Amino acid sequence: MVMVVVTLNCLIASCCLFAAWRIWRLRRFLAKVTSTLTAAERSTYAVLYGAPQGIGSGQTGIYQLRRSYQQLQPQLRQLQQILGWVRLGQKAWLGRSRFLSSRRSPYLRR
Repeated sequence: MVMVVVTLNCLIASCCLFAAWRIWRLRRFLAKVTSTLTAAERSTYAVLYGAPQGIGSGQTGIYQLRRSYQQLQPQLRQLQQILGWVRLGQKAWLGRSRFLSSRRSPYLRR
């Protein structure tokens, strides 16, 4: 009877020792995970700390760029119209000079 009690006590003690060892290993693993996540959080914070200010200044710059682009749109349209008239004038001039050169005497051509 005493032998059974001692054996059961040893078995229970071994199970508790094994459980304590597993818990100790889990604790070490969780400590490593915690330190890794803390380091990642610190570096992320350091990188993203100025992000809101940078995003705000970027939005301001984009707003100003859009405004200046809208102001340049009428000038661009006007320039395109002028270039269209110039091209039309060139075509007319080239057509006129071809017409005149075709009417010249064949003896005057070089």
